[in-house]
Amino acid sequence: MKKIILLLLITINYTVNSQTIFGKWHSFNDETQEIESVIEVYEKDGKAFAKIIEIKNPDRKTAVCDMCKGSNKDKPILGMEILSGLQMNDDEWSGGKILDPKNGKEYKCYIKLVEDNKLKIRGYIGFSLLGRTAYWQRAE
Repeated sequence: MKKIILLLLITINYTVNSQTIFGKWHSFNDETQEIESVIEVYEKDGKAFAKIIEIKNPDRKTAVCDMCKGSNKDKPILGMEILSGLQMNDDEWSGGKILDPKNGKEYKCYIKLVEDNKLKIRGYIGFSLLGRTAYWQRAE
């Protein structure tokens, strides 16, 4: 009986987690399509935020954001908050910003769950037509 209840709780937890943007996600290298990092998307005060919690390339684990400006200048990329202040708007989270630690630039962005385990991230300047889209896969 205990095994059935445990299995039921695991199934419910997996189903609930697979229908939300919150949790851990794999980001991919645009050129190689290899997993580059693990990003944790979390909620704070009703808004969505995300930070880098793991960097896969051993040579980049201690990298700093030398191209960043302001408070992120020369700070470690590992642990850095890269998504901030997104609010739920219909079926997407928008109104916030995303930081690209590779070039130090910040963009307006929105994120949307397009499949249970696939997250669309759109960073842009000005209008969403002028930007770049990435897809993250839920980390298991």
